[in-house]
Amino acid sequence: MRSTPTILSGLLALLSAAGCSPPPPQALGTLEYERVTLPAPAAERIVEIAVREGQRVERGQTVLRLEAVRVQAAAQAADAQARTQREALAELEAGPRSEAIGQARAQLVAAQARARDAAAYYARLKPLGDRSLVAASDVDSAGAAAASAQAQVRVAQQALLELERGTRTERIAQGRAAVEAAQAQARVQQVSLEKLDVTAPRAGRVDSLPFELGDQPAVGAPLAVLLVGPAPYARIYVPEPLRTRVRVGQAARVFVPGHEAPFAGTVRMVRSEPTFTPYYALTGKDAARLSYLAEVALTPKAGELPAGLPVRVEFADAP
Repeated sequence: MRSTPTILSGLLALLSAAGCSPPPPQALGTLEYERVTLPAPAAERIVEIAVREGQRVERGQTVLRLEAVRVQAAAQAADAQARTQREALAELEAGPRSEAIGQARAQLVAAQARARDAAAYYARLKPLGDRSLVAASDVDSAGAAAASAQAQVRVAQQALLELERGTRTERIAQGRAAVEAAQAQARVQQVSLEKLDVTAPRAGRVDSLPFELGDQPAVGAPLAVLLVGPAPYARIYVPEPLRTRVRVGQAARVFVPGHEAPFAGTVRMVRSEPTFTPYYALTGKDAARLSYLAEVALTPKAGELPAGLPVRVEFADAP
């Protein structure tokens, strides 16, 4: 049987070993949410702000509205242009009117009559010119007039034939392309008009509204920033010695100030490029080391935690 001093010395050794055990691997960072920025679709005045900072919004809910006078006028002009192109296409597809064909036939008959008259005059004048009873220049003029009249007959014949054959398929294709282009432009203007009612693309919370009622932001300026997602995530900086022990899919415990129990999380991303540790993540020797940016997804249980809180993440099951 062991002596009492021996047992006591063994217990002291165990307690000493337990007290000297190293802390579990950990990394520091902050709580963050996925952010969605709503840019200004046009340089128009803000005429309504329908939400306030910190308010929860649902998908499709109106956040603010921009003045629509100019864009609405452009949309109406695009619609009118599309209607014009559709009517022009309908005219091409219908072909020439019967009245136009009748007019072309009448012009052909008139041209033929003038040609016969010019030919008859030339036929009468030529024998006189051969006997030098009239000037040669008069005979030449009459011959030229007869030839010109015949050319006018051929012109009238081709014009009538063009009308009778109808519109060329190439012109109809061009008309259809013009209609499609005008309709596409009208849709673009309609989309631009609808975007003046700035809505939330996802459910979330309004983080910031940089502009006030009556401001006129430039195109692309951030009108609102939303925090979206069912829960925040921890953006942490993994110290260089710990990098090989942290992997995607690994379980983690996230400690948040003001909460005694840690929140469960899962490593969802670890950057491969190192960076310098930010000032708020400096702990001991880590100040002189590189670190790797990582993200730890939290469960929906942490959905009400605010963004920006400092956190400490432990990887209890790191190999």
